[in-house]
Amino acid sequence: MDDAKRVVVLGAGGLGRKAARYLEFKRQMKLVGICDSKGIAWKTDGITYMMLNGGSERNSVGEIGGIGMMADDPIDAVLEKKSEFDGVFIALPNIPNNFVPLIIERFANAGFDGVIVDALKRTSAMELIYKKKELIDNSNMVYICGGGATPGLLTAVANIAAQSYVEIDSVDIYFGVGVANWDEYKGTIREDIAHLPGYSVDKVAKLSDEEISKILEDRKGILELEGMEHADDVILERVGVVSRERVRVGGIVDTRSPRKPVSTRVKITGRTFEGKTSSHVFTLGDDTSMAANVLGPVFGYMNAGFWLKSKGVTGFFTCADIMPRFVR
Repeated sequence: MDDAKRVVVLGAGGLGRKAARYLEFKRQMKLVGICDSKGIAWKTDGITYMMLNGGSERNSVGEIGGIGMMADDPIDAVLEKKSEFDGVFIALPNIPNNFVPLIIERFANAGFDGVIVDALKRTSAMELIYKKKELIDNSNMVYICGGGATPGLLTAVANIAAQSYVEIDSVDIYFGVGVANWDEYKGTIREDIAHLPGYSVDKVAKLSDEEISKILEDRKGILELEGMEHADDVILERVGVVSRERVRVGGIVDTRSPRKPVSTRVKITGRTFEGKTSSHVFTLGDDTSMAANVLGPVFGYMNAGFWLKSKGVTGFFTCADIMPRFVR
């Protein structure tokens, strides 16, 4: 583990904490820091999942004995240690819409020279990131945007599958997510609710946990999502695969059961050079959880970022620009 890349996770919700568990299976990376809105936890020889989940009475990772520290500005507290870590996973809910883009700006302006990967979802948020491309390209860091499941794994699959065709007619992504209770993934569920008719990022940001619970109760825990503003569209458009209006994303989220309500799949339909219309369909296994399908690609893309850095390459990339590299 001495030569393992040192990783920091911004966000200690469901995905952030599961990242600690994921990295326990890997020898090429180790979690040295994690933060939430109130504090940070830091341990140079590695933070375990058990350390993060050892006390239900805690309000912040900053309260973890021996490794925690409360902070008025946890992001600034992390940046003060920028020479002590190599990679960052942004596992924060992007509410408001410019939240993650502003964090990227802070890291670039602070002179961070490692690798950053996010699991950003919204098209409009991704467009804000693209506006910071020049800043990122002029920094000494690698930033890979949209590195989760969708955008991320399924976007990359669509890009690869598109190579069979001379023209793409459509890309359809449909996902199923099951979680035992919404408390475990509060940020993710809030972002999903923002896609429902009558809701927006700004509106959801103002809702209390009790109001979110009432929305879920009224819907019997099920969120049916259609025509989502998912950044798979702008990513696939910018790499030249298909125009964004031909990319459709939707899904079903069950907030009361860990079983997926439907299988997750991506369907790519196009025309071959022989004039045939055909479709490729890629389906994720039902027993791979949302966390597995997000965290694996995230750290695979982070590993690719480290590889790019070793070649002297820095700057801005998306999940469709490069291939993730499996973390051993």
